[in-house]
Amino acid sequence: MPPPLQIHLPAWLDAETGHDSVTFATVEERMQYAIKLARLNVENGTGGPFGAAIFERLSGHLVAAGVNCVVGQNCSIAHAEMMAIATAQQKIGHYDLGAGDKDHELVTSVEPCAMCLGAVPWSGVSSIVCGARAEDAESIGFKEGAKPKDWIGELSTHGIETQRDVCRAAAVRVLTQYLESGGMLYNGTRDA
Repeated sequence: MPPPLQIHLPAWLDAETGHDSVTFATVEERMQYAIKLARLNVENGTGGPFGAAIFERLSGHLVAAGVNCVVGQNCSIAHAEMMAIATAQQKIGHYDLGAGDKDHELVTSVEPCAMCLGAVPWSGVSSIVCGARAEDAESIGFKEGAKPKDWIGELSTHGIETQRDVCRAAAVRVLTQYLESGGMLYNGTRDA
């Protein structure tokens, strides 16, 4: 019988999230943190240029963070948003981040790809904040998958608010840094 699926975040991330009382007052501070995680992931060679975090929406309290671990974990679903959502759900002890008395917000350095977008409504978050746009990730060679043209409207039908372009230029710099450092484009166009 195969061992159960185990996906681990990089060890350096513990130092970034190990403080239970960490609070980020503004959406910009929360985004700067997600971008910092993406940059550290690139600099540490532990994954792609994507970072995400779940916060208590009103207080700004950090619940959990995630970075892209696809290549290192040999797992195509180990995107930053998925890792942050799963870690937050484990931390609060419930699969629905909307089940308690606190609203939760997903802050992601780049707009969600098709897979992560699909997970957002099921996660229970009440809002999502995005840095770089999908076209910024695609411009360096990543493929974001088939998403509805009005994906923001789709999330709105689930009661999820979306904010875009928060610290976009800083998020794009991390994408560029990754490309310039020779980072692997693991879902880009495959050679024939």
